[in-house]
Amino acid sequence: MTSVAPQSQPHLAAPIDLTAAPALVAKAPPRRLGRTLYLAANIAVLAFLLTPIAIVIVFALNPTPFIQFPPVGVSLRWFEKFFASRDFMHALLFSLEVAAMTTVAATVLGASAALAIARGNLPGSRLIVATMLSPLMLPAILTGLALFQSYVLLDVGRPLWGLVAGHTLVTIPYVVRTTLAVLHNFDVRLEEAAQNLGASPVRTFFEVTLPLVKPGVLAGAIFAFIVSFDQFPVSLFLVAPGSETMPITLFNYLKFDLDGTIGAASVVSILLAFMVVLALDRTVGLRSYVKL
Repeated sequence: MTSVAPQSQPHLAAPIDLTAAPALVAKAPPRRLGRTLYLAANIAVLAFLLTPIAIVIVFALNPTPFIQFPPVGVSLRWFEKFFASRDFMHALLFSLEVAAMTTVAATVLGASAALAIARGNLPGSRLIVATMLSPLMLPAILTGLALFQSYVLLDVGRPLWGLVAGHTLVTIPYVVRTTLAVLHNFDVRLEEAAQNLGASPVRTFFEVTLPLVKPGVLAGAIFAFIVSFDQFPVSLFLVAPGSETMPITLFNYLKFDLDGTIGAASVVSILLAFMVVLALDRTVGLRSYVKL
């Protein structure tokens, strides 16, 4: 006699609570609406930021000597005129030189000040921070005027170091602020562990402290370079005749002519700033510090 095995009962799904369905349906549209509004707001902000750059690029590539939209064609004549101009090339190289020296000075002084403020237990540290950030609150044109009057009283003229000092004054706050932001979450126990293992204070600084604060220092250096390269109000009072920076040369050019050369110079400045950030990303790897 053969025995028949009992058939396995099919797995029954858990019963669905139909009373909760209306609540889920009611919550779904507000979430989608909020997400849509959030994306629309971000797109609007990006469009607001990128539209001036797009207009400058169109102006630089338009063959007509005035802004025309829609453009009638694409031409590189204004870039050729820009690179063929002796005044523009001298101003470009001089601005790069000043920006490089300013970046080094602002980075060293700003990072050192931030370390002293965060780690030195200085009395009145909040007042010191406010003083270090005060150039951001004062209009740059007043800073340039005050420095110009100081140089006149000292009878030093308009030297290169005076221009670099003025740019350094207005760029140090960026380095201080970004470095302090990183030091806020700095773990002092890492330094103590290195010193307990026999590392000297100098070796601890270069092998433990500096690599950990490097994201803030590099971010401040990028800001310092870009702000110095595009600095106009301070340079207006401190540049010497024949040694104008790029913004001053553009300002003088606008007094007599307005054509696509201005757009070409602006595009070159934007590309230089982008190349600086890209070079730092390639050399030190900024992407690894994005989480900070």
